[in-house]
Amino acid sequence: MNEKPLGSIIQGSLSKGLEVRLHADVSVEDMRVGKFLVVRGTRSRFFCLLTDVALGAASQRILANPPSPDDSFLHEVLAGSGTYGTIELSPMLMFTPTDEDKAQTPPPPSTNGKSPLASFEAQTSANLELLPVKTIPAHFSQVFDASEEDFRAVFGWEDDPHRRNFAIGQPLDMDVPVCIDLDRFVERSNGVFGKSGTGKSFLTRLLISGIIRKQAAVNLMFDMHSEYGWEAMREGKEVSTVKGLRQLFPGQVEIYTLDPESTKRRGVRDAQELYLSYDQIEIEDIRLVGQELGLSEASLDNANILYSEYGKSWIIQLLNMSNEDIKMFCQEKQGHAGSIMSLQRKLWRLDSLKYLRTACPHNYIDQILQSLDAGKHVVIEFGSQSNLLSYMLATNMISRRIHASYVKKSEKFLQSKNPQDRPRQLVITIEEAHRFLDSKIVQQTIFGTIAREMRKYFVTLLIVDQRPSGIDNEVMSQVGTRITCLLNDEKDIDAIFTGVSGGQGLRSVLAKLDSKQQALILGHAVPMPVVIRTRAYDQKFYAEIGDTDWEAMPDEEVLAAAKSARADLGF
Repeated sequence: MNEKPLGSIIQGSLSKGLEVRLHADVSVEDMRVGKFLVVRGTRSRFFCLLTDVALGAASQRILANPPSPDDSFLHEVLAGSGTYGTIELSPMLMFTPTDEDKAQTPPPPSTNGKSPLASFEAQTSANLELLPVKTIPAHFSQVFDASEEDFRAVFGWEDDPHRRNFAIGQPLDMDVPVCIDLDRFVERSNGVFGKSGTGKSFLTRLLISGIIRKQAAVNLMFDMHSEYGWEAMREGKEVSTVKGLRQLFPGQVEIYTLDPESTKRRGVRDAQELYLSYDQIEIEDIRLVGQELGLSEASLDNANILYSEYGKSWIIQLLNMSNEDIKMFCQEKQGHAGSIMSLQRKLWRLDSLKYLRTACPHNYIDQILQSLDAGKHVVIEFGSQSNLLSYMLATNMISRRIHASYVKKSEKFLQSKNPQDRPRQLVITIEEAHRFLDSKIVQQTIFGTIAREMRKYFVTLLIVDQRPSGIDNEVMSQVGTRITCLLNDEKDIDAIFTGVSGGQGLRSVLAKLDSKQQALILGHAVPMPVVIRTRAYDQKFYAEIGDTDWEAMPDEEVLAAAKSARADLGF
């Protein structure tokens, strides 16, 4: 461990955090918000997050008459005594060793060929019990930089045989992995947040890669911008791409497309076509896209009358009606002719969606379910059909049916208690999540239901969004793990800490993140909040997960795929 103390605790409280006065030989410029520090109290060790940095002075006279900028001698005289730096710490976890722990000797330099770190990991896994903070260290307790062993004690290591840990990144000032527990991650709904351009898509692809690699769950990804399944554009001036999930895990990932022409132009191999039919659309689906279609409540009320009369074929019957047919229907069923005519005009917009058919001889949703049951991960690409109307309608229709199937499977498992009947844990990834989870419509969407159910039916969400303030507060409070890149809007920052105790101290941490490759992780899958440099999604990562074919792809194929992707995106 690093034995050089950084400062001493001078005051603080459990609710407001600890104030630390830095020692004279420690530069305040080395203290960065989000840093992981350890306080050694009299009986316990406290793992803390640095939340603020400040300057202090022993006397107001020094501030009223500061030394000349050229007087380096006086600067050195005042440093540490007359002037000093302070930092604010928020204690997150504590460890109080028992008599048995104290009696144990440190691991030897080498044991049976194992490194000291491996010996430490084995000892940590068996003996270190981290607890929530219920007290604070005494005055003048010393503060230290967290060591590599501290990080591994708190966040584990990727090769832990007892857990499905996945390295998501590294701390800001060290080259040691920070891991999330994937079993805990997939058992609740989670969110990846950040303003546009902060790397949410790369971070999401990284997380899904970890889930696939560690076999923690099966994934259903609604790929709005065709970024997950096949090659995606890398941000930057030069035209380059990164590998998609199908290329990283060719035998485990299947791609379905709602726009086969766009998918073929991008060079995607073995993508399966996906079509939906009008008789699969229910009132709840229309209500979800009501704002996009410009529907009134009166039109939706009359849609219920049509559904009561015609059942699943209500949309086809409505689109084939003349004005006279509508008037006669309203006279018999007490509907409103004007509202039904308006509904008919608005629903004609659905005819522009390439994937909608009057009838489908093949049930594509059942085919997706069979893939998920077989342990395959499914990416649904939208191509040119990625406008909000198309995206919201298709995702709601497909997810509602898959959720209904999982409810039946879960009920069967509850009755039989046979492990073979247990459904595979499913993670559904959706983008633009605030469109589905807005407080006005969250009760009508299947995604609101899934978010509130937590792990009841073995289905959870991975929501990707740049406007968390648009998500219903009740849903946000159920989000288990939040991985947040830079956010500037105060409402969005407030939303991130909905239902999080001690969130006020973390606000400054979130506001000070870099705009690229930094994120704050907090929640169910990590023992304590931590700021990380996100793991790079590059050739090194491909090799680490066992893929070696990327560099074998000819440069001209990479360039052609990149240009095609840019053309589809309108660049």
